[in-house]
Amino acid sequence: MSVYIGKRKVGDGEPCFITFEAGPTHDGLESAKRLVKYAAESGADAVKFQIFDPDRLCADKKQTFSYDVLVDRETGKLETIEESLYELLCRRCLTNNEWRVLKKYCDDLGLAFFSTVSFDEDIALLEELGCDSIKIASADINHFPLIRKASKTGMCIQIDTGSASLGEVEAAVDVIRSEGNENIIIHQCPSGYPARLSSINLNIIKTLKQMFTYPVAFSDHTPGCDMDIAALALGVNLLEKTITENRMQRSVEHVFSLEPFEMNSFIQTIRDVETALGTKRRILHKEELTRRLSVRRSVYIKESAEMGQRLCDVAVEFRRPGFGISPDVFEKIKHMRLNKNLHAEHAINYSDLED
Repeated sequence: MSVYIGKRKVGDGEPCFITFEAGPTHDGLESAKRLVKYAAESGADAVKFQIFDPDRLCADKKQTFSYDVLVDRETGKLETIEESLYELLCRRCLTNNEWRVLKKYCDDLGLAFFSTVSFDEDIALLEELGCDSIKIASADINHFPLIRKASKTGMCIQIDTGSASLGEVEAAVDVIRSEGNENIIIHQCPSGYPARLSSINLNIIKTLKQMFTYPVAFSDHTPGCDMDIAALALGVNLLEKTITENRMQRSVEHVFSLEPFEMNSFIQTIRDVETALGTKRRILHKEELTRRLSVRRSVYIKESAEMGQRLCDVAVEFRRPGFGISPDVFEKIKHMRLNKNLHAEHAINYSDLED
């Protein structure tokens, strides 16, 4: 099944939808706009943010959160930081008016805008802004009231599955469908900042595609594009990749994000791999059919032969190129007779034969 994000079709047989995630890596409206501009210039299909109210979301303002930051580009040395989750969220909290400005900026650049939501009011804001998709965080896979409210909008619902069990994913999908919404995308989203290789579990993509008829996505939490290429090869329909202005910024998710000079290359790599993957059918293009004859073989006379001899009684060899009678055809016509005398090294043609 294919779904739509705006006018863009997402599903098997369609180009992979590429979303750049800027939600965790901006620190205000101006940096968010710069990231949007980079995303648009690179050719991304969409940019995603995260809408929340830290004061409502965090009951415990002292709850801490740990993540890695890059301290040395050459060695790749990392440092683990622990800080207040509340303060971390406050750095990237925008007002409703700022979200309106940012959405219009995306519209002006031709870039789809959608967001992860935390409360009913966030969903209402996305409706007001005319968004085409809503994201549900993996931590909210069991927040059925929020999922139900989002589903009623009719927008495309993207759900992160993170550390959820398959049963929990099925339950969330059932809630969305119960509201008459079949516009669903299911994300494999490994946990960790960055994700450990042992937790990425790309093979679950195949399981999700077997279990559900909906498009499957991969939200990448690793540096580079290796895992994205692998996910693409496994059949994902959407890739979500975090972007940053500076990978060495000392905040969450920057360490594995794409910097501006990498964004265009990332998208080109994905498009190149898509082209190389081709289709499940073997399609031979005209140039290939012509080129292959130069390395295939034809029937050649080894020694002079006389008119009336059967082809099977003539000394022949199979040599390149293959512009004459091919070895497989020779098997079918070897009892035909020569209609003329032929000299050694001659490439046999149908015009040389008769029944």
